[in-house]
Amino acid sequence: MRRVRWGLRSSGGEGGSEPDARFTFANERTFLAWNRTALALVIAGLAVVQVLPPFQGSPWGRHLLAVPLIALGAVLPGGAYLEWRRNQRALRHGEPLPSSALPRVLVGVITGVGLVSTALVMVPS
Repeated sequence: MRRVRWGLRSSGGEGGSEPDARFTFANERTFLAWNRTALALVIAGLAVVQVLPPFQGSPWGRHLLAVPLIALGAVLPGGAYLEWRRNQRALRHGEPLPSSALPRVLVGVITGVGLVSTALVMVPS
């Protein structure tokens, strides 16, 4: 029977060798940072809906800002886990680390929310 640890099989099933602990810990810190970012996005979205006063002329404005933040915060941990697992597999096999789409997605959503915020603030009352 193969031993499973955090989605990776031991060297019997996955192959490769145990990576340097420093790289494993760095990979884990990156995973945890993505999860902190996800939590901050959810909290920011909830704060927009609960604390921000309604925008003049657009009663749906707060939800337009909050929903993308909360949705991204909800799916980001899953993407972070997949990235962690792919990076760990690459480390075990001595391969280059795969590129990540997570930063591009995060930049896109935050830029979009910023542009919508600007538009909502500019709407005359």
